[in-house]
Amino acid sequence: MMRPRQQHEDDLEELPPSKTKIKKQMIELQELGEVIANLPRDKLRQLDLPENMMEACAEYKRITKFGAIKRQMLYIGRLMRDIDTAPILAKMEAWSGTSRQHTAWLHQVEQWRDRLIDDDDALTELLAAYPEADAQHLRTLIRNAKKEKELLKPPKNYREIFQVLRDIIPQP
Repeated sequence: MMRPRQQHEDDLEELPPSKTKIKKQMIELQELGEVIANLPRDKLRQLDLPENMMEACAEYKRITKFGAIKRQMLYIGRLMRDIDTAPILAKMEAWSGTSRQHTAWLHQVEQWRDRLIDDDDALTELLAAYPEADAQHLRTLIRNAKKEKELLKPPKNYREIFQVLRDIIPQP
C-alpha cells in the first residue's frame, strides 16, 4: 500500500518564473516601449520617464536604418525593465478614454445633462455645486435643447450642453 506523499516545506515554496514567462514579460515590455517611443514629445513628457529613457526615445525617432531601429528598440525594452509600468499604463488608458474613472466621469456629465433638460431645479443644484458655471448660457442651451426635442430637430444644443458640462465638471 502506498502512502500519500508528504509535502515538505520546501515543496510549498514558490518556484521562480519559467524562462518562457520571463521572455513573454520582456516582449510585453519591449512592445510597450515601442508604443511609448512613438508617442509625440508632449505626451512623452507627461509620462515622467527617466532621462535615459527620454533620450532613447528621441534617438529612436532619429534613426532610419532597419537594423539600427531594431537594436534601439531592444535597448528601450531593456530600459523598460527598470521602470514601473503601472502609472504609464494608467496614463495611456486615460488618454485613450478607456479608464474606469474617465468612463464614470463621462457618465456623470451625461446624467447632469439629462437632469438639466428634464428637471427645472437641476440647474440650481448644478450652480450650487459648480459656481463657476455660466448660468445664462446654460439656461439658453437648455431652453433650445427642449425646443429641438419638441420639433424633432438634430440635437445640436443637447450636445453643446455636454461640451459645456465637460468644461465645468472636473475630471478625476
